[in-house]
Amino acid sequence: MTANRFEGNVFVMPLRVYYEDTDAAGMVYYANYLKFVERARTEMLRSVGIENSRLADEDGLAFAVRGCAVDYRRPARLDDLLEVRSELDDLGGASLEATQTVCRGGEDLVVVRIRVACIDLNRDGRAARIPRHIRDILSRYIKPKDQD
Repeated sequence: MTANRFEGNVFVMPLRVYYEDTDAAGMVYYANYLKFVERARTEMLRSVGIENSRLADEDGLAFAVRGCAVDYRRPARLDDLLEVRSELDDLGGASLEATQTVCRGGEDLVVVRIRVACIDLNRDGRAARIPRHIRDILSRYIKPKDQD
């Protein structure tokens, strides 16, 4: 298994399917794909110097999922080696949109389109602008518009 990495503007996180990830039929339980993509987003942010704990402690901010659409195409199974491929599609003032694809051997198994909001932890979770230093970092990884 290779390490987390960027391939251009796409963050790639390899992962192995363990017994705990599967259902009685030996396939990945549908909700666990959301855990996989959450972990990949966190690792992507960490790899560019944005740590969720520091964001909360120093800025009083957090990223929270506002909505997602999941397209389950094919199941992953016990012991499969997967990749979660994460692309930032858009960066707004207080939110970002991403497409995250769980793949096995180049085949797309699950595609998640997700919208994440920046929230102010000191104001009951209300929307907050993404700080400039974070916007500057993330803007380098936005998928070019002609790659749709």
